Amino acid sequence: MRAVVVRSFGGPGALEVVEVPVPPTGVGQVRIRVEAAAVNPVDVATRSGLLATAGLMAPREITGIGWDVAGRVAEVGGGVTEFAPGDRVIGLRDRLDVSLGTYAEFVVLDADAVAPAPTGVSAVEAATLPLNGLTALQALDLLGLQSGATLLVTGAAGAVGGFAVELAALRGLRVVAAAGTEDEPFVRAAGAEWFVPRSTDLAEGVRAVVPSGVDGAVDAALLGVRALAAVRNRGSFVSVRDGVAPVPLRGITVKEQWVAAHGPALAGLSSLAERGLLSLRVADALPLDRAAEAHERLAEGGLRGRLVLTP
Repeated sequence: MRAVVVRSFGGPGALEVVEVPVPPTGVGQVRIRVEAAAVNPVDVATRSGLLATAGLMAPREITGIGWDVAGRVAEVGGGVTEFAPGDRVIGLRDRLDVSLGTYAEFVVLDADAVAPAPTGVSAVEAATLPLNGLTALQALDLLGLQSGATLLVTGAAGAVGGFAVELAALRGLRVVAAAGTEDEPFVRAAGAEWFVPRSTDLAEGVRAVVPSGVDGAVDAALLGVRALAAVRNRGSFVSVRDGVAPVPLRGITVKEQWVAAHGPALAGLSSLAERGLLSLRVADALPLDRAAEAHERLAEGGLRGRLVLTP
């Protein structure tokens, strides 16, 4: 099969399309024929060697790229009863100890990292859900806010931030969304009660509408102390990337969140997307052999929605 890999870490040009054996399906696993794989910042961190430098990946001859997948089950391993060949599924490849990612014609995942794909949604759209949807969901779970509480979401128009706004609103949270001025219509439609342009002082903007400070924050834009300043004393704060969380000033509980595959949670997100309650945004779809171009476009910024590769 064809797969995109890196032999030597570097820029987008380090991405190669190579022929590799189709991976075997083990006990408790499913092999998925990939129909779409979203392009995420973590893929850039993998390709560039940032994850390896951080000690998150062991050295290997080739390094596969890609976490998100949408496709059809091609084969099930022993003990798997919840899926059958032909099923439309989505999944998350969160293991960094394997040599192939989802930028490929096939990928093998543990069955508990897979969920039914939302019906009525294309594979390209569905591929944008697993990583970013689970990141947003798990960040909100870490905060543990009750209905009626106030929440700041930074980067509210981004892939993680957009899902965080929608999921928070569904939980009855009162959301302050921070994003670019041009994104105000989207974040308000997603459920934000208040909007703060990112061009203004964040803490001042938030406290203008929630004077005592918000009860919690999901820092999808990785603003750190600037976002922390908008949180009330003894509130809660979650950074969606390890290693960048601010010092827990003023008794604020600060946590870092690294996404974990979870089939049942992903199935819940899939159901919400199927009902039109989550926005699956696609910036563009490109063939697998244009992965380097996709990484270049991601680096340029300004995208609304994910770029998606199709084998």
